[in-house]
Amino acid sequence: MFDYFSYAKEIRRELHKYPEIGFDLPKTLALVRHELDEMNIPYTEKYGKSSIVATINPGKPFTIALRADMDALPIKEETGLEFASKTEGQMHACGHDIHTANLLAAGRKLNDMRDSLNCCVKLLFTPAEEYRVPGCALMVEDGVTDEFDCAVAFHVDTTMNVGQVGIMPGGINANSTGIEVEFFGKSSHANAQQKGVDAIRMAVEAYIGLELMLAREVPSNEPALLNIGTFHGGSANNIVADYAKIALSSRTQNDELSKIMEKRIKEICEKTAELYGGSARVIVTKFLPYVDCNPVMTECMRKTAVRLFGEESILPGKRTMGGEDFSFISRKKPSVMFRLGIGRNVEESPIAPLHSSKFSVDEDCLKYSIDLFVNFVTDYQNGITF
Repeated sequence: MFDYFSYAKEIRRELHKYPEIGFDLPKTLALVRHELDEMNIPYTEKYGKSSIVATINPGKPFTIALRADMDALPIKEETGLEFASKTEGQMHACGHDIHTANLLAAGRKLNDMRDSLNCCVKLLFTPAEEYRVPGCALMVEDGVTDEFDCAVAFHVDTTMNVGQVGIMPGGINANSTGIEVEFFGKSSHANAQQKGVDAIRMAVEAYIGLELMLAREVPSNEPALLNIGTFHGGSANNIVADYAKIALSSRTQNDELSKIMEKRIKEICEKTAELYGGSARVIVTKFLPYVDCNPVMTECMRKTAVRLFGEESILPGKRTMGGEDFSFISRKKPSVMFRLGIGRNVEESPIAPLHSSKFSVDEDCLKYSIDLFVNFVTDYQNGITF
């Protein structure tokens, strides 16, 4: 009998050694193509950029999509693992190597049993979840959601133990908006400051205004955050800066509040610049809506998880302020995204957080993720009524 867990672990370690960023995934895509070819599973690369969509059992009346993101992060790995990253400054620090290995193993198992399946399965290998341009967004724009009736995904969770699963309906994370603001002034020598228009001053005042906006204008019962992560300006210590730039992230759990905050960020930056004799240009660089878990899909996944692992292993989900581009799929088709425990006794021995240079997982989690993907498909192969 084929050992799907050992296969997944081997694939995960190979992916972990060669992490890649954004849409630039030549090694990762080559590995996925090779494995799908070995399984004789047909696939296409026509959706978005650097994605692969494979099909098991085409022509069936009901289609379930299973998704995994493939990209890594620009982080120098410090885990000391024997299969640590061989690419300087790049690391699978968010578990996407686990996600991709799981999907290949689950796909292999489902393909091995395809003759007894009454549904079609789409395997979605998606790029650039961590990137400025979300990979799933481009795939949805190209019509990938026309290919299936519902979708399933998961994310590793450092706060839960191996064998535990977190599931909840509705919004499970936050809207995430990335914004860049450029401030334009007029340069002059420092000994004639009155002849210049200081772009750094505009950016500093805007920074303060944005912090006050978050504190004074957002209702206290609405989860929201704003982080200014970069601040650049000026060229020399004796020149009044004619240019400055900040980059920030705004997050909320409310679509309307996201729109209001975006509008106020633009107003504050533009009006502040005008007040000091300059101008500002505000550019939204990225927007991720929150993942919305369909209640029917969520209950279906919960029932499968309870049957497999027992009621005590299923934890109530918790809404976070994180972002996730599976959201673009969840806003188009009934979807569910669950959390998968990856630790051992995390209460007493916490593991390094996501996006940490020391992040690592207990690979036994793959046994549970493979079972959940495969059994969800077999449990609901005859369709789901929404």
